[in-house]
Amino acid sequence: MNTSRPISHLIEPQHTIEGAGVLLLRSIAPRVSNEYDPFLLFDHFAFNKPIEGPPVGFPMHPHRGIETVTYMLEGSVNHRDSLGNAGLIGPGDVQWMTSGRGIMHEEMPRRGASGIINGFQLWVNLPAKLKMTTPRYQEVNAATIPTVTHHGAAIRLVAGGFNGRLGPVTEIAASPLYMEVNLSPSSSFNISIPRGHTALAYLFEGSARFGVNRDEVESVHMIVFDDGDQIEVESENGARFMLIAGAPFGEPIAPYGPFVMNTPQEIQQALMELRSGTFIK
Repeated sequence: MNTSRPISHLIEPQHTIEGAGVLLLRSIAPRVSNEYDPFLLFDHFAFNKPIEGPPVGFPMHPHRGIETVTYMLEGSVNHRDSLGNAGLIGPGDVQWMTSGRGIMHEEMPRRGASGIINGFQLWVNLPAKLKMTTPRYQEVNAATIPTVTHHGAAIRLVAGGFNGRLGPVTEIAASPLYMEVNLSPSSSFNISIPRGHTALAYLFEGSARFGVNRDEVESVHMIVFDDGDQIEVESENGARFMLIAGAPFGEPIAPYGPFVMNTPQEIQQALMELRSGTFIK
């Protein structure tokens, strides 16, 4: 018998400053406790006050041992890296970067026509056997992301499957589900999630009732679900949320800034390579 996942707890995102002074709403950050395994970080970045001047960004910085996922709602991000890649992540686009053994990259946001920059960054862990894999990108143009409509819900499917459709991002170790769900008023949504997988929902617009107890949640909150076979959502007035799920690796982690490895010794090795100029292979 299928069981609906209840809400475990809510996280109220906190303001934090990163990069060259970027103001973010952060829901989760890398911690040794690793309670949201395989997910390490979730940031919501928005520059919604043009009076603040040109948006600052994230100058060249390293990553090792993780995957970074950029999802844009409005505005864009210029990116370039130490491997010679460069491009623009525009509205509706996704960049899924596997940093593996090491990469240096830069992300500089630009306002859209409305004067707004709005998007998310998710960090997904890599298992120990893939921490030092070759870096790679999956650049996903907005037009190639399938939108599935189902009972008043419009689902943009980045990774994983829903209702017979598959997202364009594949071959990710955590077997993730990553999608944007837009619920119209008086609509509902449910999806099967493998038992034992971590499941989160970031509600960034509107309000909805989640889980077996139909607990009402107002935006903006990160919702953490207990175990079960499916997630159920209802909304009277409409809601938008990112749904995130994946298989935990169950490995110890050693997080340090832009690195997440399995041991402190591996962190020291990364820092030593940065100092000696041997970080990029």
